[in-house]
Amino acid sequence: MIEILSPTQLAQARISGSLVGDILATLKDRVRVGTNLLEIDGWTRTMIEDAGATSCYVDYAPSFGRGPFAHYICTAVNDAVLHGRPHDYALADGDLLTLDLAVSTGGIAADSAISFIVGEARPAESVELIEATERALEAAIAVAGPGARIGDLSHVIGTTLMEAGYSVNLEFGGHGIGSSMHQDPHVANAGRPGRGYRLRPGLLLALEPWVMADTDRLIVDADGWTLRSATGCRTAHSEHTIAITDDGAEVLTLPSRVANAPSVTSS
Repeated sequence: MIEILSPTQLAQARISGSLVGDILATLKDRVRVGTNLLEIDGWTRTMIEDAGATSCYVDYAPSFGRGPFAHYICTAVNDAVLHGRPHDYALADGDLLTLDLAVSTGGIAADSAISFIVGEARPAESVELIEATERALEAAIAVAGPGARIGDLSHVIGTTLMEAGYSVNLEFGGHGIGSSMHQDPHVANAGRPGRGYRLRPGLLLALEPWVMADTDRLIVDADGWTLRSATGCRTAHSEHTIAITDDGAEVLTLPSRVANAPSVTSS
């Protein structure tokens, strides 16, 4: 199903998106060396419930997972990249942590992910992975707008990642979002420009470039959920929910302190 949101629904999507962005920003500020992944899950649950929102994950039970996810946020560390199920692990200095969060308010969902390094260490490989996914996400947002096609977004994502030296896995990618978390159209992380669904105002997309340092092959963890690099290499994942507008694309999942910051103009 491809869903086109009404102006009222789009206003609700902004509320959901801002909440997702604020929760992720709060978690990034709070995480320290020694923070347990289960603590992060607990903090997330509290913030979702305090906001009167609904988790998109806790009861999520798709065909590719093993039963309900049963947690409130995805926490992927180092070689884990997608669907990282929180478990009893204390973060170490230099760990590469990805937090992926989706919540719904008023019946409209938003989805976002951030990758960052814990503590003071800054391994060059991890920095480069994160920056590549962020560049790919920015590039896709820049070409999104009415009349563009899904293949245009996929093409710039894949080109950006491959130019950075990474191979691209096409099993999981971006997706439509709205009254449910995962909808059509699928947004692959590589593709041919000028192909696929033509974007229309009111369409919401969750764009999510992700890469692994030296492979494009995934393996499934024993928990039945967490997807890891087949070689044990490090990974990164960046995601925003965007709304297609009459004249471009609006990023909905920025933290409110960023979304509401005054613009700066050069003289």
